[in-house]
Amino acid sequence: MMKTVKNIWFADERIFIETAKGEVMSQPMRFFPRLRQATDNQRSTWTESPFGLHWENIDEDISFDSFTWADNDPLTLYHHQEPIK
Repeated sequence: MMKTVKNIWFADERIFIETAKGEVMSQPMRFFPRLRQATDNQRSTWTESPFGLHWENIDEDISFDSFTWADNDPLTLYHHQEPIK
C-alpha cells in the first residue's frame, strides 16, 4: 500500500504518521527498539520508499501495511490476518 507521508511524530511511546490524505495511524515503539532509542535528530532523518519508512542512520524500516493491522504488531505480518478497513 503506497502512502505519501506528510508528517511523522512520536508521543506516548508510539510513532504516528499523517498521510497526504489526512489519515493518522500509529504503532507502538516497543516493536522498534532502534527507533525507540534514537535521538530526536536521528528520528527526524527519514525517507519514504514505495513500501514504507526508512531511517538510514539507525538502519530501521517500518512498512506502511503494518500500520493497518489490528494489533499493530509487526510480528503478526508473518501470519494471515485481515487488515482493518
